[in-house]
Amino acid sequence: MDRNHYRFLSLWTLPAPAPAVYRELERLEDYPRWWPQTREVTRLDDTTAVLRVRSLLPYDLTTTLREGRRDPAAGVLEVTMSGDLEGWARWTVTEQGSGTLARYDQEVVVRKPLLRRLAVPGRPLFRANHRLMMRAGRRGLAAHLDGGRQAV
Repeated sequence: MDRNHYRFLSLWTLPAPAPAVYRELERLEDYPRWWPQTREVTRLDDTTAVLRVRSLLPYDLTTTLREGRRDPAAGVLEVTMSGDLEGWARWTVTEQGSGTLARYDQEVVVRKPLLRRLAVPGRPLFRANHRLMMRAGRRGLAAHLDGGRQAV
């Protein structure tokens, strides 16, 4: 396996109906409002955006996202990624009890030169950094969906 290849899976339980969660997740340009590590989103057109993220570790990742699949009935949002990360990411939103399960799958190859050089010693830190970013995203979205009240 390529040491710069990553697969991630995150599961977010959210206290809101699936259609509301889906609507928030499809509004990429609003992510910086509720996801602290999403530093900037620049729309290039209706289906393409440039995303800049930074978590705990001192590096930014800039990626161009292109819409691959948008299916509200199935609860699926999928993009292809190029730039510092190359690959794909997908949200799958489903009802779960009185709330929603948002599943995030991502498969990428790191292209950022510094991170490629640090691939072997840095891998555990990069994975931990991703977990922290996803945890903050879930908390931020839960609070946003709850009208700004703090979510756990």
